[in-house]
Amino acid sequence: MNRRLPALIRKEFIQVVRDPSSIAIAFVLPVILLLLFGYGVSLDAKRVPLALIAERPSPETQSLFSGFYRSGYFVPVPMADMAGAERLLVEGDIKGIVYLQSDFLRRLKTGGAPIQLIVNGIDANTARLVQGYVTGVWLQWLQRRALEERLPPAPAIDLQQRIWYNPEVESRNFLVPGLIAVIMTLIGALLTSMVIAREWERGTMEALMSTPVTMGEILLGKIGTYFLLGTGGLLLAVAMAVWLFQVPLRGSFWLLWLGSSLFLLVALGMGLLISTVAKNQFVAGQIAIITAFLPAFILSGLIFEIGSMPTAIQWLTWLIPARYYVAILQTVFLAGDIWPVLWPNLAALVLMAAFFLGRTRQLSRKRLE
Repeated sequence: MNRRLPALIRKEFIQVVRDPSSIAIAFVLPVILLLLFGYGVSLDAKRVPLALIAERPSPETQSLFSGFYRSGYFVPVPMADMAGAERLLVEGDIKGIVYLQSDFLRRLKTGGAPIQLIVNGIDANTARLVQGYVTGVWLQWLQRRALEERLPPAPAIDLQQRIWYNPEVESRNFLVPGLIAVIMTLIGALLTSMVIAREWERGTMEALMSTPVTMGEILLGKIGTYFLLGTGGLLLAVAMAVWLFQVPLRGSFWLLWLGSSLFLLVALGMGLLISTVAKNQFVAGQIAIITAFLPAFILSGLIFEIGSMPTAIQWLTWLIPARYYVAILQTVFLAGDIWPVLWPNLAALVLMAAFFLGRTRQLSRKRLE
């Protein structure tokens, strides 16, 4: 046992070196995914094209419009009439229209509705953000005008707000840690399911079983090798998150490593279980994508808020390992070592790792018989 296991791990590393696809999945894929999603995916709305129309231009309307130019959220598009603006809105060239009617000043003084906002609601998230940004510019202009002209204070919204853990409200700060969960799923489940299925197809697995090594030693050799490979991918992803994307790591690195190790064991167990059942690269890859990668991407809370999902889907997410890992990553990166949040998620990963590895061991023994 003591001599056979290191020999098996050495054999696995030799296979990894001879097979560039394994190294690409472990080290190149994380870099590509983090660059694509880190730079390409954002839930923020910036530089939104917005049409500005004043039916009767005046110093007041220009003063209000200047707030949209300064905000940084909009690319103002001055328009002469509503017909042209509506055409651009329908064609998708602008996301909203701010329309000031000819009696803007009179409505402003009498407390009516002096501005009209029309927003393209096809993209509901962007529409809500545009509404909020326009409301903010409008309220700031009212406050500034009241100070400059010594007018009675505008109807005030006295909101004293503090945003914890992500004060800049940068979506990248919670997307990038969540992406590490997707990357670790790929490295663990997809890599092991494909590589081991390849051994079944080539007949090398049967040749290995004909030697004195036990099935437990074979599984330990596989797990140990790809655990080390996955740890390398994790370190690369964390380094990119911290130094390239400037995501703060406020918690303990070793706690992050502990959570990542548990999740990697879960992913490796899933991959081994898939390869044990499928024994075919194509089938194993399809099963790994459907059962591991897609749920990790859709149902882990990385992109979509779990609390907003239907109740049945929320219950389903409890079966997705990435849900617990995403919670660990986002907590350790952005909030720190918040143990009441971390303990339940770590415990869930321990149970899942025990289930997948135990089930793989059980099925593997049956295959030998």
